[in-house]
Amino acid sequence: MTHPPAPVVRLDTLTLVPQTHGTTFHAAMAAIAAPLGATRLGARLVEVPPGKAAWPFHSHHANDELFLILSGTGELRFGDTRHAVTAGMVAVCPAGGAETAHQLIATGDAPLRYVAVSTMNEPDVMEYPDSGKITVFAGAAPGGDKARRRVVASFRAADAVDYWQGEPA
Repeated sequence: MTHPPAPVVRLDTLTLVPQTHGTTFHAAMAAIAAPLGATRLGARLVEVPPGKAAWPFHSHHANDELFLILSGTGELRFGDTRHAVTAGMVAVCPAGGAETAHQLIATGDAPLRYVAVSTMNEPDVMEYPDSGKITVFAGAAPGGDKARRRVVASFRAADAVDYWQGEPA
């Protein structure tokens, strides 16, 4: 008989895997929810070095996110506002458009460490107000199993075509 994984994990035992892009984006992450058996709830431990962000400023149309700040200090960009965050704070970023776009930036001298929790709805459409991009995921939600994704498409909203373009008349 196979037993399910233990439903608990110590954060200090997780192995963080780095992800970087250019000089602006850097984070080390470890999955929490999926390895413990969750399929409709995502969670990961994230550590962001001072002066960096893990991801671009973005919004989700299908998924809510919650961030539990464990240590360090940072700034939450949320819509057209900015909020200081520090250990013991929780930030909630509901699904929506540009008004709920969000990004956490490490602003202190030490890494910003937090747990990111999200619903795992797919498909999801993300908007990136800073760059004017749109991304679509289907088959696996953002943060989900990349091998299960059937559609991954990023494009500039300005490059969108009319629904009927290219279809036979």
